[in-house]
Amino acid sequence: MHAIEKILAKASGKSEVRSGEIVEARVDVAEVNDLYLQVIKSFYEMGGERVANPDKVTFVFDHYSPSPTIKAADNQRQMREFCEKMGISRLFDVGEGVCHQVLAESGLVGPGKIVIETDSHSTTLGALGAFASGVGATDLAIILLTGQLWFKVPPVIRIEVDGAIPYGVMAKDVILYILGKLKQDAAIYKAVEYSGSAISSMSMDERFVLCNMSVEMGAKTAYIQPDDITFNFLEEKGAKRDDFEVFVTDGDFCYQESYAFDVSGLSPQVALPGSVDDVANIEDAQPVPVTQVFIGTCTGGRLNDIKTAANILRGRHVAKGVRCLIVPASRTIFRDALAEGYVKDLVEAGAVFVTPGCGPCLGAHEGVLTAGDVCVSTSSRNFPGRMGSTEASIFVASPATAAASALAGHLADPRNFIG
Repeated sequence: MHAIEKILAKASGKSEVRSGEIVEARVDVAEVNDLYLQVIKSFYEMGGERVANPDKVTFVFDHYSPSPTIKAADNQRQMREFCEKMGISRLFDVGEGVCHQVLAESGLVGPGKIVIETDSHSTTLGALGAFASGVGATDLAIILLTGQLWFKVPPVIRIEVDGAIPYGVMAKDVILYILGKLKQDAAIYKAVEYSGSAISSMSMDERFVLCNMSVEMGAKTAYIQPDDITFNFLEEKGAKRDDFEVFVTDGDFCYQESYAFDVSGLSPQVALPGSVDDVANIEDAQPVPVTQVFIGTCTGGRLNDIKTAANILRGRHVAKGVRCLIVPASRTIFRDALAEGYVKDLVEAGAVFVTPGCGPCLGAHEGVLTAGDVCVSTSSRNFPGRMGSTEASIFVASPATAAASALAGHLADPRNFIG
């Protein structure tokens, strides 16, 4: 069996499971974000009176944080009241950050855990060796009622990434390159495992990016085999190795598909407006003038991302006519960036910091685009209307490319500004 199958098997009380099988599995961590008041409504509509395992449930206010509308404020009020009534102590309120990052920092998530969130980018947490996936309101309400959920065991595809990652290239470039080759439908309801020398050399910040973007190819979940880098990260967050169980894939496991990539000669990549799998080498993309640069959210707002931007912009200034927004993925990251001096460097360079959360990524607030805007974004999606007007254009790129573009005033190659 694959490690993912072993996780599902143990959680469902079985000795083994196979791809395509339906199982009823125990959920270790369930998370509801502030887009999903419907979870509470569904809970009551199904006759719910008490949450089965309040210690395993979290609420995170990240998409509309702080509240930009009366409706959003009222939704958050009802969620606070629900947590109080149900004895749910893990409520991450305004300013704590994006749900995936907050859970990773909580020490609750790690190898062998089943983590279900009301957000498609929950695949992020597969970087810690967990089975992590996103669901809708009704499924999450079932977890509140029973502590369990049904799953169809996904087939597993392996993506092996080898080679030394070149100067100026980040994990975002690696996953955009893979998306450009495999396309958005490559892994619909499949699990994606990343392995290879390039993955082994990546920090946790970078591994999160790969697993996060896996949902952009349709993945049900993503997975990286835990190693010392994984456990060093967890121990920094206060967790212990004994808190988790590491499952290892059997040597004779047959992957449904396998792909191999060598990134040793890779250039910085950019996804062109309209589709995240329409990808080009930065040197082949036109130097399009930009009006906004967005460095942040669950796939581009970690400490390494902010550090990279600061290293490019330090002592320089954002180009005239460009708005450069920085959105840390969590309060902890913002605090660390402040302590390291990155915030000062970026503010002095003309960047604007926004409350940790998701706001500009989905066009909710704090950076909405208007018609004619051209944005270089480190977020995960660039379809028309994602960040506001359907007449705006969004290029998805790494934090290095985004920072270089803020400096140049047009889509730019970060290798021209590093070192």
